[in-house]
Amino acid sequence: MKTAFLVQIKGIVTGVGFRYYTNREARKYPNLEGYVRNIKEGHVEVLVQGNETHVLDFIEWLKEGPSHARVDDIKINPIPISQSLTSFTVRY
Repeated sequence: MKTAFLVQIKGIVTGVGFRYYTNREARKYPNLEGYVRNIKEGHVEVLVQGNETHVLDFIEWLKEGPSHARVDDIKINPIPISQSLTSFTVRY
């Protein structure tokens, strides 16, 4: 079953390679789609969709992030599936 979430991550998540490592982690799961980007408040936003098990495992990784980051707060909101996404990318 396919599912989708919009995730907002707060903490020390900019300037530490969070987007790069998130993109790399997403590619470990087959057919994950979405993006990771910095948002102006100094947080990171991740939209992810795909196989429910893979998405939930990926979100568990987001709760910790890469070793250089510190996740202080994470908001996970279900969203409708987007037909326009075909891969997982870093947005600038």
